[in-house]
Amino acid sequence: MEKLLKSELKTTVLKAFGSSGGGWISQGQSYETDQGRVFVKINNKPQARTMFEGEMASLIAIQQTNTLRVPQPIKVIDLPGGGAAFAMEYLKMKSLGSKTVYSAKLGEQVADLHLYNQKLGEKRKKEENTVGKGAGQTKPHHVDKFGFDIVTCCGYIAQVNEWQSDWPTFFIRHRLQAQMDLIERDYGDREARELWSRLKPKIPEMFCDLEIIPALLHGDLWARNVAEDDSGPILFDPACFYGHSEFELAISMMFGGFSSSFFSAYHSKIPKASGFEKRNKLYQLFNYINHWNHFGTGYRGPTLNVMRKLLK
Repeated sequence: MEKLLKSELKTTVLKAFGSSGGGWISQGQSYETDQGRVFVKINNKPQARTMFEGEMASLIAIQQTNTLRVPQPIKVIDLPGGGAAFAMEYLKMKSLGSKTVYSAKLGEQVADLHLYNQKLGEKRKKEENTVGKGAGQTKPHHVDKFGFDIVTCCGYIAQVNEWQSDWPTFFIRHRLQAQMDLIERDYGDREARELWSRLKPKIPEMFCDLEIIPALLHGDLWARNVAEDDSGPILFDPACFYGHSEFELAISMMFGGFSSSFFSAYHSKIPKASGFEKRNKLYQLFNYINHWNHFGTGYRGPTLNVMRKLLK
């Protein structure tokens, strides 16, 4: 591993520091190199390159908005025995303090991320009405559909991000149905199948009279994927796609770790739309099914309970 990393990172110095560790998906290690400190994630699963390429593209997409700080991605590296490694900038991070000013700042910055594509669209329309404005300049690309240019992974499950012009279609097909297909394959759960068959046709009704502008989402915004350092909040481990901004908040509200100041700051920029609470349950459903697929039947009960509530 050391020889491979030295070659791929083009460094003569590779000295591990700190303790090795990681989350429940990948392991990680920090290194001193000729170019400074780096952090390397390692995963031996066959889909590791897909996971890391999606994460790298996600970090780049967030960086390009200049709204939130994320680690600078460096390189995805194939491992000779299978799997892959992902090298990125090392940042000395600590847990985001729920009572610090950075919690509110993160709320504002996440809202700015979600509004970025909308503002690009407004700017483009304005420039179209101004003769010669911006001619010949390279501008950030405005997106008018839902999806992403590359597969991303929420946990280790690959998510198809095929572009769709309609948000309910994208969400049902590429998020909920894709997850339910895995439940059917692995568990053949009759009650889950029956509840889903009743719920699925009712979902579009939850989006009536709602204008949804594609927003770039982090995609997995729970407390373990946010941090801070002396200069402010940091996000990492993204699984980006362009979707409904409300989707992002569901997992943030499920497992704690985000203070009221985070949500107040967010909603000061993006107020709750009519029907928010019911759609929030719908978006939480995705996360419960995803957890069922990752961690087993301990999440079956919460999944079915949310389905029943949505059917009332």
